[in-house]
Amino acid sequence: MPAEFEPHLATWISWPHHAPDWPGKLATIQWVYVEIARALARSEPVRILVRDAASRTRVRKLLARAHVPQENIAFYVVPTNRSWIRDYGPIFVRRGREIVMTDWKFNGWARYANWRLDNGVNAKIAKFLGLPRIKPRAGTADVVLEGGSVDVNGQGTLLTTEACHLSKVQVRNPGLTRSDLEKLFREWLGARQVIWLGEGIAGDDTHGHVDDVARFVDPGTIVAVREGNRRDENRDPLEENLRRLRAARDPRGRPFRVVTLPMPEPIWYEGERLPASYANFYIGNRTVLVPTFNDPNDLLALDTLGRLFPGRQVVGIHSMDLILGLGTIHCLTQQQPG
Repeated sequence: MPAEFEPHLATWISWPHHAPDWPGKLATIQWVYVEIARALARSEPVRILVRDAASRTRVRKLLARAHVPQENIAFYVVPTNRSWIRDYGPIFVRRGREIVMTDWKFNGWARYANWRLDNGVNAKIAKFLGLPRIKPRAGTADVVLEGGSVDVNGQGTLLTTEACHLSKVQVRNPGLTRSDLEKLFREWLGARQVIWLGEGIAGDDTHGHVDDVARFVDPGTIVAVREGNRRDENRDPLEENLRRLRAARDPRGRPFRVVTLPMPEPIWYEGERLPASYANFYIGNRTVLVPTFNDPNDLLALDTLGRLFPGRQVVGIHSMDLILGLGTIHCLTQQQPG
């Protein structure tokens, strides 16, 4: 599996239409997606899933109003349940000289009932692109894996969390052990080494996806979130994750460089803590899109990532409304490597 910071042929997004994800905010959310498409289309094609022809016409008009470069936009009519394409879209891998789509099973994060359309997206994308599609299996069972639950450095190291894959509160792949999962990561994603972190962040309805916790920014550097408030429920789990990252070694025995990002102040909606994290950024060909939250730590996060990506423009995307859907920039994008 190529790293996200390697060159892209395109970025995929799925246009939002599931109003319950953003109560009373769906119209606003569409303009956030317009801004994301505008920022990415400057340097790479953006491939957009829409649920029908009428949606395609409407979205094209929205993008035109914002002067999004139309030559870098392509639409694909594919019905979906929700717009979090990171988790149900294709995970592209290299097999020799060719690009192949791995089509893992999606079951709504073992939490929601509306997922069957999302689970069928990859078969349609494979036909559009004319790419081989493979379905990872353990024995005769399809394996559940969401793209936000793993992060790779493109050189055989993979990050993930025990909370998402091994805890008793989630139901993705009953009966599969740590060893079984590592074998699957090796066979289908080329992971020669798996670094297991512990918990995700509070409010994450995916049972602890790693893309809210720690990310590779180059083959030897990992950026990880850290909570400065000792009384916050995220403090101890994130400190444990940092301890594991600092103890980790690459296959040649070298330590990784670990750089910390702050966490924003807790964001709540109707008594529910929302999973706001600066680690949920997306690395484009010439841009890095970072969620911001009207928080003093926005500037620190942008500055830290700006220093880590000197060859890319770091762009803040206002995500106070977006986070109502329990995800932000990384969750709604999926890279297609060149």
